[in-house]
Amino acid sequence: MTNKISSQKVSVGRFFEDFTLNEVIQHATPRTITVGDCALYIALYGARQPMFCSAPFAQSLGYKTSPVDDLLVFHIAFGKTVPDISVNAVANLGYADVRFIQPVFVGDTLSTSSQVIGLKQNSNGKSGVVWVRSITTNQRGEPVLSWVRWVMIHKSDLNRTAPMTVVPTLPNFVATENLQLPSYFSAANFDTKATGGQYYWEDYQVGECINHAAGMTINPAEHSMATRLYQNNARLHFDDHLMRTSSFGQRLVYGGVLISICRALSYEGLENAISILAINAGTHANPTFANDTIYTRTEVLDAWELPKRGDVAALRLRMMGIKNMPASNIENIKTENGYHPNVVLDLDYTVLMPRRGKQ
Repeated sequence: MTNKISSQKVSVGRFFEDFTLNEVIQHATPRTITVGDCALYIALYGARQPMFCSAPFAQSLGYKTSPVDDLLVFHIAFGKTVPDISVNAVANLGYADVRFIQPVFVGDTLSTSSQVIGLKQNSNGKSGVVWVRSITTNQRGEPVLSWVRWVMIHKSDLNRTAPMTVVPTLPNFVATENLQLPSYFSAANFDTKATGGQYYWEDYQVGECINHAAGMTINPAEHSMATRLYQNNARLHFDDHLMRTSSFGQRLVYGGVLISICRALSYEGLENAISILAINAGTHANPTFANDTIYTRTEVLDAWELPKRGDVAALRLRMMGIKNMPASNIENIKTENGYHPNVVLDLDYTVLMPRRGKQ
């Protein structure tokens, strides 16, 4: 029998010791966004924000046609980073300083790069946390999205010396001067008949909590299909054979699926939230699995006027995803021991809202 030569061509991804502070990683597989991507996104979550599914509504706001849903752009851009950053992750720990810089349209091609901005080995010596700042550009090289995330990643060589600890300082939220709107945008002709919503920016009070009534059960095929749509190849979302031997005993649902489900469920009560301007911070508080049912609560954290805008303003919101328990049934999101075990998402984000006195 002829001896077969073992190939070394298959990459196993980066481990913690493979990252170097300040290095820039150019991620593979540019992605041209199609109308099919947008339709599938709506089919997976039932998202109803009119700007992303009605060309006439988008045109009434000054756009040439409907832009691609903010979160679809984020998930596709995020998916580009997974093979190089988090394919060997223990967990995706958080997001910060996510800026939606300019709209993306069908036919645009997105490419992403990441810079390592922080490293910290864990005390057990078996893993470490990597912080990266990622930037996505379109086919003209124009930035459309930037964000920071930090990930806990396994070590492969436990004998490798720990790098110097560098933990980046991150803003608590994206300031109003960094919130971007296209120069042509105008809500002077905002039509609430298209949204079905009666509440404007002035109608929301800081500290107000909205328990959105609807729930959504995560079907196994749908969460797998959603993650494949984003070309996210993290094994913990797909490889059931592998995950049976993990501490979870089953596959994990990609955290971006939770964000999109909660955003879709929050439509009632936030019908006039036109788009997402920024994600200020985010935590996947507990794991989510297939067949969990997700409910959503929104808390109004702040209300900001925007410079030189009389037609729109911004709401800073806290969106909480709760599994297998209606949002109205949970009292304390956090306890002395951390998050309530049914809380799966805690996302601080900023949305654009029309004002009553549009100018």
